[in-house]
Amino acid sequence: MLCVEALVLERGGRLLLNDFSLRVSAGQLVLIEGDNGSGKTSLLRALAGLARYDHTGSIRRSAESLLYLGHKSGLKGLLTPRENLAWYCQSHSQSHGRDQRNADIEAALAAVDLVGFEDVLCHNLSAGQQRRVNLARLYLSPAPLWLLDEPFAAIDRTGVVGLVRTLVQQVERGGAVVMTSHQALQTDHPITRIRLGQA
Repeated sequence: MLCVEALVLERGGRLLLNDFSLRVSAGQLVLIEGDNGSGKTSLLRALAGLARYDHTGSIRRSAESLLYLGHKSGLKGLLTPRENLAWYCQSHSQSHGRDQRNADIEAALAAVDLVGFEDVLCHNLSAGQQRRVNLARLYLSPAPLWLLDEPFAAIDRTGVVGLVRTLVQQVERGGAVVMTSHQALQTDHPITRIRLGQA
């Protein structure tokens, strides 16, 4: 799904990665670890094709589509969670009929424990609630490859447990997940761990 060869990544004149290679296959859960400033976010953005910094090397994606969730929520504050997710579905050309799409959105909001907050403007939600609206996209995306930057940030313990379950379901149905986190992943599913900042 993803093949990285001889990636060299610099930020602000500082070398973050040198001759970095990675192969990600269907069914694989990859956890990228490292201290702050080690290049985790820069790497993930490069993998998603969103790099703002100088880099060389080869990044090839065989997956037909990917879902990237970064630090910023990407939400419209003057829209509700329901409206934000409807906009997401429309902008990603999902082919379900309107009734099915609406049902999928309601199920996604329930899955991230936002029942009762569907029609609250997002700028009135807490940071954790906004994060959960963003994570609801995981339940709506058909993308086989997920690139997730610190998905556990601002999420409580119950939310973390549910999110880990969702990540495992993604890889067990033939998808792949590449994610960064400072937290340990509590799962029996095999995890490929990569630590940045080490030789």
